[in-house]
Amino acid sequence: MATIESDEAALQGQAEIWRFMFSFADSMALKSAVELRIADIIHSHGGAITLSQIASCIDGGSGASSPDITTLARIMRFLVRRKIFTVHHPADGGDPVYDLTHSSRWLLHGSEQTLAPMILMENHPLLTAPWHCFSRCVKEGGIAFKKAHGREIWDLASENPEFNRLFNDGMACTAKIVTRAILSGYKEGLSSIGSLVDVGGGTGSLISEIVKAYPHIKGFNFDLQHVVSAAPPYDGVCHIGGDMFQAIPNADAVIMKVRY
Repeated sequence: MATIESDEAALQGQAEIWRFMFSFADSMALKSAVELRIADIIHSHGGAITLSQIASCIDGGSGASSPDITTLARIMRFLVRRKIFTVHHPADGGDPVYDLTHSSRWLLHGSEQTLAPMILMENHPLLTAPWHCFSRCVKEGGIAFKKAHGREIWDLASENPEFNRLFNDGMACTAKIVTRAILSGYKEGLSSIGSLVDVGGGTGSLISEIVKAYPHIKGFNFDLQHVVSAAPPYDGVCHIGGDMFQAIPNADAVIMKVRY
C-alpha cells in the first residue's frame, strides 16, 4: 500500500513539473488573442460566432495570405480550456460557436477597463528576456533586466520610442483600473487637499481622473522626461519631467502607484 501511495505521489509530482514547465503557453496564447483581436471580433459581432467568422475578420496585413484556420482552432481550443472563451456545439451539428467570458472582456482594446496593453507589454521579448537571467542574478548579483539588456529599463525606454509607448500604455491601463477604487475609497482625503503630485505617474491617466472628479485639486504628473514628453494634455494637470530620487514637485499630498 505504501508503495502504491509513493508511486502516485511521484506521478503527481511529475505532472506538476510538466504543468510548470509549459505554463508559459498560457501567457503566449493570451498574447496571440490580444494581437489577433479575437475578443474584439466577437464583441463587435454582438454574440457567439464560428471559427471561420473570426478568421475572416483577422487583419493579416497587406499582401498576407488567409489566416490559418487550423492554428487558430488550436489557440481557441487552448483558451476555451483555460476558460478565456466559451464554445457551444449546436445540436443540429452546425459549426461550433465561440463567445466571450468575464475574463475575455478584459482583452477588449477599446474598453475603459482593459488589460490588453499590459498583456502586450509583459509578454514583449524585451520584458521576457530578463526572466532567463534569474540564475545569473543569484550567482553574480545585480538586476535581471540589466543582465539581459545591458542597461536599466528606464534607459532602454528613453532610447526606444516603440518600447516607451508600449510600457506607458501598459501602465496607463492598470492606472484606470485602480482609479475607481481610489476615487470611491478615499473621498474624504481627496476633498481636503488643494494639490496632488503623482510620482512616477506615467502619461498622467491616474492623476487626470482624480482631477476630473475633484476639479479643485491642482494636479502634477511627475515622471522621467521621456515619459511625460509622450503624455497628452489634461485639464488641471501639469506634466513635469525629472528624477524622483533627486527631487519632486511641492504639493499638499503625494500619490504613488506601484507597477501592478
